[in-house]
Amino acid sequence: MSQPESTSLNVLPTWVESSLIKGMLRGIERESLRMQSDGFLSQAAHPRALGSALTHPHITTDYSEALMEFITPPQDSIKKALDYLSDIHAIVHRHLENDEKLWPLSMPCMLDSSDDSIPLAQYGSSNIGLFKTLYRHGLGVRYGRRMQTISGVHYNLSFPDHLFEALQQQEQDESLKALSLQDYRSHRYMGLIRNFIRLTPLVMFLIGASPAVCQCFMTGRDHFLLPLVKGTLYSPYATALRMGRFGYQNSAQKQLGIHYNNLQDYLDGLQKAVKTPYEPFSRLGLDDANGQPIQINDHVLQIENEYYSLVRPKQVPQAGETPSQALENRGIAYIELRAVDVNPYSPTGINEDTAGFLEVLALYCLLQDSPALLGDEQDLIEQNQAEVVNRGRAPNAAIIENGQSYLIEDWCGMHLQRMLPLAKLLDSTYDITVYTDALKTMMLRVDEVDATLSALVVGDIRKQGGMWHFGQHLAQQHSLVYEEHQLSPETLAYFEEMSQKSLQQQQQLEQDSSISFADYLAQYR
Repeated sequence: MSQPESTSLNVLPTWVESSLIKGMLRGIERESLRMQSDGFLSQAAHPRALGSALTHPHITTDYSEALMEFITPPQDSIKKALDYLSDIHAIVHRHLENDEKLWPLSMPCMLDSSDDSIPLAQYGSSNIGLFKTLYRHGLGVRYGRRMQTISGVHYNLSFPDHLFEALQQQEQDESLKALSLQDYRSHRYMGLIRNFIRLTPLVMFLIGASPAVCQCFMTGRDHFLLPLVKGTLYSPYATALRMGRFGYQNSAQKQLGIHYNNLQDYLDGLQKAVKTPYEPFSRLGLDDANGQPIQINDHVLQIENEYYSLVRPKQVPQAGETPSQALENRGIAYIELRAVDVNPYSPTGINEDTAGFLEVLALYCLLQDSPALLGDEQDLIEQNQAEVVNRGRAPNAAIIENGQSYLIEDWCGMHLQRMLPLAKLLDSTYDITVYTDALKTMMLRVDEVDATLSALVVGDIRKQGGMWHFGQHLAQQHSLVYEEHQLSPETLAYFEEMSQKSLQQQQQLEQDSSISFADYLAQYR
């Protein structure tokens, strides 16, 4: 094992000052299962009082009718984003029925032995609503429904245009200087994405919080997990099983060759996958014996969103645009960091330390050189990720980089040291200490592996006598936090209006359907 090279490498150019950073925006998407009072997945419909999951801008569902997703609009500070997320949780909690609670962990609550007891999300009778449900049915047919009950946090982040303009002025390469702002911004965001992929082991080690699963989650699957306590399986040194082969995986996608070396190649790869039939999915058939569709198509991806990735380039689609078309037309507007486990100890699934760390990391990834990410390095990164997912807290866990092997704590510590000047810059920009405090918290986890979230979760599951008891205990604690959360009259009125408006919008869509769903699907196919 080697020591990582000197930490004196300065990633903060002398000309970057705090005024260039001002104008960052962030938004948070948090997923959480609704759990019945007996600890099993809810079988009830999405509460009508919360509006339409199809058209509500902040409260929707993901794969299952029981898998809720809470979405904040972009905010100009971490505090505002987290406050908004707290408001959403408090609103939702008020409208949960039959003593249901929000399950606080990434890996799911108790599931029946049958996949059919994981209800697909329902979006009404409009063609777009039926299409969304069919897409989810197809995912279940392809990968099983259990995988789709895993929850995560997606952290959306954008940097201001004046930062990209300043970066472009400093470029030595004339061809980069000649790009339009839109193309240059996309070029730099793709560089950020490549570096984030290289550094995902850091994310998994520091904020991974899924080292164990309920035994019911592994029904019918081969695995190497060991009993932690009765009814709970784990891997002794695991950090984030959600990010490993028991989590969101798609073997078909491995062969896609989608890479992030430039935006156009990424979009071409995605489009090819959406249009290319895949034999194992063709064998499943398009329709059942009664002629009812069971998947949108038999292609590698039914739609673009099926591509599971650690990080995504994003642009807000306009009416009628696919995500790819939006990116093609207007370039990258922000990035979505997806390798984030739900923090079970936070009532909103994410706290200030995680948010601050992710923003420093994103700036670090943006400002560093980012060479093309090619096959050999990609294989190595996947090896590093698997090492950290399955045994990141082991005394000899190692990361391989540039032909050298480093102990994981040394490797993480080196990168955190290099990030410190960026944290100080961000703190001075907003006159706060959030960013340096976040790095201090992460440094503690590197220095003392038992302080990592994954180690705490294993200890607490053991103490509580099982994952279900641990989750129940936290769900109960969090529900008290939601109850005590003060909602202003304006906030209450806004969410009431949103739920009414969303129901009207869904109704409008259902009245506007001029063609049958069979014709709508045939046109898409």
